[in-house]
Amino acid sequence: MAKESFTDNKRVRELIKLMNENGLSEIELVEDKASIRIKRELTGPVSAVAAAVPHSAAAPEKSAQSDEGLLTIKSPMVGTFYAAANPESEPYAKVGALVDKKSVVCIIEAMKVFNEIHAEVSGVITKILVSNGQAVEFNQPLFQVKPE
Repeated sequence: MAKESFTDNKRVRELIKLMNENGLSEIELVEDKASIRIKRELTGPVSAVAAAVPHSAAAPEKSAQSDEGLLTIKSPMVGTFYAAANPESEPYAKVGALVDKKSVVCIIEAMKVFNEIHAEVSGVITKILVSNGQAVEFNQPLFQVKPE
């Protein structure tokens, strides 16, 4: 029995259906030495942006300069955002807090693994862009930081 490939339209339609049913804006599937990533804009249709390409694990960019001179700390993974270690604890980061590259700013839970997310920039947090317990996407902005 032949294995279905990513170039099979039926397989791509199944992935798009899965995205629509679960309200996802992006999905990536890696099998053997091939991968496919399907991404859609929040207001636009679903489109396949890569199909049957060799998989490479490039490190995600966690911060980028914005037009306003602020840095953005982005989520390095899909998961659930937590501002503190537990409900009784103080949040890792608050607006007005000074952070450096090693400062833990939040936790993202992915597949029951709690991952500490470091600022990887230095400055003052000016805005928190997500709520505690909110599902976040890969590369989604989490915090804005005024560099120092």
